Amino acid sequence: MISIITPVYNGEKFIESCLQVVIDQNCLEVEHIIVDGGSSDKTVDILKDKANQYSHIRWISEKDKGQSDAMNKGIAMAQGEIIGVLNVDDFYEINVLNRICEIFPTLSEPSLIIGNCNICTLEGKLIFINKAKPLRTIDLLLERRINDDGIIDSSFPLNPSAYFYHKSLHQQIGLYKVEEHYAMDVDFLLRAVCSSHVKYFNETWGNFRYYPGTKTFDDSATGSSLARIEKLFNDYIKTLSLMERWQIWLARNINFTFLKIFYFSKHPERLSESIKQRLTKQDLRKK
Repeated sequence: MISIITPVYNGEKFIESCLQVVIDQNCLEVEHIIVDGGSSDKTVDILKDKANQYSHIRWISEKDKGQSDAMNKGIAMAQGEIIGVLNVDDFYEINVLNRICEIFPTLSEPSLIIGNCNICTLEGKLIFINKAKPLRTIDLLLERRINDDGIIDSSFPLNPSAYFYHKSLHQQIGLYKVEEHYAMDVDFLLRAVCSSHVKYFNETWGNFRYYPGTKTFDDSATGSSLARIEKLFNDYIKTLSLMERWQIWLARNINFTFLKIFYFSKHPERLSESIKQRLTKQDLRKK
């Protein structure tokens, strides 16, 4: 069975469509656990109504310590051996959950599987497709790469609607950190990749709505997310072996040099005057 966990607080705008997304999957082996943080809007009324119609919907409503705490409560309630997290304003592609049910019996335990994720606006306009590969720890810590089109892209899985894992993984790595309110997914993935069988599927499974007014968007817009994630990465790197830390340092410096070369080859007019003079002197010497 798959347990889909949705943390929510005052989410009346999206909660009904979120519930319907899982209903429309037509998956017989699913339970949808909604952990409400004591909403003051109509969220609970909608939950009650839908839960009376569909037996796979289970929910609680009580004050919590934030999103991580809500997800941990959902994990404690989960009866399935597979966990998926669906934020209230995100959604799955058609027939994803049945596909997940096909895949997991073939995997070793614990496994973490990751597909592609559409990053889109509130209206559903595609911004880009997040393809999270490769999935070694060093690749996740490097965070960014240049794709085949020369575009700087993220190799980090950006949204939980595109990954699923064995519930037993939490026995090895622990639960989501309650004190982490923004980068709980990043922290979870860094720990999960080291302790599970990770497999990437070049299939689009999730859709992540990225728009103003959400915690993720506003945190990125202010620049706070970059500093927060960089600190998280640096703290995690300190736990690695000296050899692993050396590999990351070397790769980061090579990538940074390559990025500079690529950028200035496209924008030579932005080279500083000192660099231009140096290049000119070198050319004169050759002559």
